Amino acid sequence: MRMHSHALFVLLLCSLLVGAATAEPSRELTYKDCHPDDKAVLLAFPDSWSSSWAPDTLCCDWFAVACDRSTGRVVGFSVFQDPSFTGTIPSTIAGLTHLEDLFLHHLPGLSGPIPPAIGKLANLSRLEISWTGVSGPVPSSLGKLKKLTQLDLSFNSLSGAIPVSLRTIPGITLSRNRLSGAIPQMFLSESAGQDVYLDVSHNNLTGAIPAAFAAVNFTHLDLSRNGLTGDASGLFGRGKELQYIDLSRNAFDFDLSGVVVLPEKLFHLDLSHNAIHGSIPAQVVDVANLLAFNVSYNRLCGPVPTGRNMARFDLYNFQHNKCLCGAPLPPCKK
Repeated sequence: MRMHSHALFVLLLCSLLVGAATAEPSRELTYKDCHPDDKAVLLAFPDSWSSSWAPDTLCCDWFAVACDRSTGRVVGFSVFQDPSFTGTIPSTIAGLTHLEDLFLHHLPGLSGPIPPAIGKLANLSRLEISWTGVSGPVPSSLGKLKKLTQLDLSFNSLSGAIPVSLRTIPGITLSRNRLSGAIPQMFLSESAGQDVYLDVSHNNLTGAIPAAFAAVNFTHLDLSRNGLTGDASGLFGRGKELQYIDLSRNAFDFDLSGVVVLPEKLFHLDLSHNAIHGSIPAQVVDVANLLAFNVSYNRLCGPVPTGRNMARFDLYNFQHNKCLCGAPLPPCKK
């Protein structure tokens, strides 16, 4: 009986070894090489993008290219801080139909528009084109990318309006461009249930913010250094997830006292250089994690709240208001 068991074990071990040996070549092939369709798309890229690629080599090993090792499809294309990387973004990039991540960062030689064809990359989840010479409008076709969760087009020369089609993307950075006009009323209107990150600072945006923003679950919101106007009090409220908000250097005009309740998780609040009136809510002292707080250059009045976290802030945070008083400002008049 023992010999019979031993023989079965040997036979089983041999079959496993033979199976592994026969499976290995095919696994190696899919692990190293990329799909021929993707290779053809890559080789059609401009010379400044593809000069380091040899057609007779495995394209999954090429500079900037990342593959799914089980399928051989190109799922990532990333270039960072390469001054020799020049020209325009080719529309043929839409041929990389399995692309999930596209990163073009700190490439001063990259110019021209963002091709609308990028909106055909249905599997794209993260898109970054930042710190480049790219110009022209933000393509509305990017709104077709239903899997896109992170869009960063910051530090470029993009112009025109923000497309309302971007309303479903929960993470958007469009800062440091030349965007103009009003923020679309339906912008981010389909982000219900998601934590939203929005940075449109340092542009030329004007008008009031959408009323629907009051219902958006922002965690990070930066509208600073634009020409925005009107009431922004709806952005605040007890129970909101807001942690970072910068409304500075606009023309917002609303009453900070009374109706404004600061979210409990807030750690950064900059309202400076606006036309905000009323008084500082006494509740500010209870926002335990508040590390940055600036209400300077407004029209606020009344005493500066004292105690707890307020000891962190000095004259700079309160100066140039209509009639704020109390430490660190001059004493209030009796």
